[in-house]
Amino acid sequence: MSEPRWLNADERRAWLALMSINTLLPAALDSQLHSAGKLSLFDYHVLAMLSETESRFLPMSELAARTSASLSRLSHVVTKLQSRGWVERRPHPGDARVTTAHLTDAGMDTIVGLAPGHVESVRALFLDALSDEDVAELARIGEKIVSRLDDDHWILREG
Repeated sequence: MSEPRWLNADERRAWLALMSINTLLPAALDSQLHSAGKLSLFDYHVLAMLSETESRFLPMSELAARTSASLSRLSHVVTKLQSRGWVERRPHPGDARVTTAHLTDAGMDTIVGLAPGHVESVRALFLDALSDEDVAELARIGEKIVSRLDDDHWILREG
């Protein structure tokens, strides 16, 4: 058995910084969204992904991919969002066997109302700490890591 490839000091710093960001940033954004609209960062992300489509709907499998969630987690959240009148489940217009999530007018109003405060929090807590070059480099690095985890991830097809 070979010796483990231990992290060097710089690798450890990078890893611990990433782990801290993964814990602290979502918690801070969750707090802002909960105060503003009684919803979680993941709830917001689901609504946002639907709002970015021209028709305001996606097949559940595509919405799961865009939110990096399992179908079971997404289904639970969509049920919660349905109870608030923000999302509806419907058969796909082109294939009735496929279930889609549709953003309702009330859901669109919610996302439009919450987006300015959320974006300001994203800027204040994350982007304002970075230069334009840092942002471009972080996007490049993030996409490189995402491709290792899922080489067909939807975000890699965006650019």
